[in-house]
Amino acid sequence: MPNPLQTRVTELLGCDYPILQTGMGWVATPKLVAAACNAGAFGFLAAATIPPAEVEAAILEIKELTDRPFGVNFLMDAPGADVISEAIIRQQVRAAGYNRAPSAELIQKLKDGGVVCVPTCGAVKHTAKAQQLGADIIIVQGGEGGGHTGTTPTTLLAPASADAVDVPVVAAGGFKDGRGLVAALAFGAEGVAMGTRFLMTAESPLPPNSFERYQQAGLNDVVISTALDGMPQRMVANELMAKLEKAGPIQKLLLALKSARALQAETGASTFDLLRSGLEMKRNEGRSISQTIMAANAPILARVGVSDGDPVNGYLASGTVAGVIEDRPTCDELVREIVEEAEQTLKRLAL
Repeated sequence: MPNPLQTRVTELLGCDYPILQTGMGWVATPKLVAAACNAGAFGFLAAATIPPAEVEAAILEIKELTDRPFGVNFLMDAPGADVISEAIIRQQVRAAGYNRAPSAELIQKLKDGGVVCVPTCGAVKHTAKAQQLGADIIIVQGGEGGGHTGTTPTTLLAPASADAVDVPVVAAGGFKDGRGLVAALAFGAEGVAMGTRFLMTAESPLPPNSFERYQQAGLNDVVISTALDGMPQRMVANELMAKLEKAGPIQKLLLALKSARALQAETGASTFDLLRSGLEMKRNEGRSISQTIMAANAPILARVGVSDGDPVNGYLASGTVAGVIEDRPTCDELVREIVEEAEQTLKRLAL
């Protein structure tokens, strides 16, 4: 009898189990990616928060820490996307993850280079488009997921997406254990992708005081707000969110301009690059002018919250699942526990 935990996802990605660690900005560092891969899962490096010219060095760092295949996640409409794509191909990275404004040209370039293309979508109609553009695997994130999110729950999005496309679907949003993995397989998905659960592991760079805020959050503390950048974002409610909810237009504009300057310093992007990226975002995502201006808030304030270790003044992107996570295992312990529970659940359900 075939092993349910061996799917087209494990075959395409070369991992032991259909468990993906997502490319969370500031969090999915070489250390975390390598630890996830060494545990038998598949990790994605967060290249969106690394200067493009430094991405190749980060890829080489992962290669020093693991001989397992891994992926790189980046934004195709951001400055330096071509540089990152070339590094991915040159270093023979197994997979590329992307979501915002997929570029048909870059996707084809990656596919020609032998790279498995893995976009993330939040709506069924987007999965069909992703397949047309060349996706090999599609991550579908339901409303329970952290960061930018939609309103469709994973329990509905995953099966509908699996029915809509021929390529394998990976379910994201609300997963943390083996029972969830089995549920995702029952939905028609061929794996799960987890951000928050890997954020709260020992190899994650999340500082102790920020981890404590995640750990203390209950289900009702993980909320959706548009205050950060004008788009729905799921996060742990904190002092920053409360302040932004009350802020007026001028205060929000000043914060956005400050964040944009900080983003320039972090990425090395020119003012022209940021303006071009903003225009691409406005056109491809239908953002208003104010939402486009505020877009720099999310990556910079996320750095404050999850990298600098300031959970009061930083943004704590989080899936709802943080409300039921209390421990901080190693990636090896986490993956082993997920697989063991999944196998036990499958045996219990066997007729």
